[in-house]
Amino acid sequence: MDLDLIDIGANLAANAFDSDRDAVIDRAREAGVRRMVVTGPTASESVQALALVRERPGVLWSTAGVHPHYAADYNEATTAELRQLAEAPEVVAVGECGLDFYRDLSPRDAQVAALEAQLQLAADLVMPVFLHERDAHEAMAAVLREWRPRIPRGVVHCFTGDERALRAYLDLDYHIGITGWLCDERRGQHLRDLVRLVPAGRLMIETDAPYLLPRTIRPRPKSRRNEPANLPWVLDAVASCLGKPAAQVAEETTRTAVAFFGLA
Repeated sequence: MDLDLIDIGANLAANAFDSDRDAVIDRAREAGVRRMVVTGPTASESVQALALVRERPGVLWSTAGVHPHYAADYNEATTAELRQLAEAPEVVAVGECGLDFYRDLSPRDAQVAALEAQLQLAADLVMPVFLHERDAHEAMAAVLREWRPRIPRGVVHCFTGDERALRAYLDLDYHIGITGWLCDERRGQHLRDLVRLVPAGRLMIETDAPYLLPRTIRPRPKSRRNEPANLPWVLDAVASCLGKPAAQVAEETTRTAVAFFGLA
């Protein structure tokens, strides 16, 4: 099958790819992952992500944001730096921003403040938001509900929540990103039913590389590092859950990602 996939969330600026980043991108392209959005989890890594995508025009785009793990260090200077980055044409969303009450690596009030600062930035620049949420859907939905009229589009990436959380985001007309979590028989089984609730025009797929290596890969790789070339395994899992041909899901998710991020 000749694929044309878009990985909407790959941390390609991460240290895990320092030794073979170009080869990783080339392998992805050979596997049918033609375009990738490089995630910006911190201001400094967002700078690195933008530099990387400028080396691969038409193949890579990036986001600019601060993950809730690092919200404790967020300040006005961070917003200014993100604004400058987000104004670059290669940057297609503000984020990764959101709330993570599972690890709580930053105080919850700081997480909310950093999220709202980035939502304000997205509203000012009329840009979509790339969101992270774990064990915080009630607080997240409350914030997003307040901001929804000012945010053009948003995707809750790497969705791992329950039906209540999913319906809350869908009711807000947000998109959903599905990763290899779906392929994990230990903790992702509930997603097999939930993915069917997501309208085709709001479903996208991603690897979240170097994390969340699909456990369905055969033969199992020696390394636990995930990479965008493994996105077809996520595609196959999603297609199986939906009862659709993989080629159809590939076309639908790619079309959705192109429209969402405004990719060429």
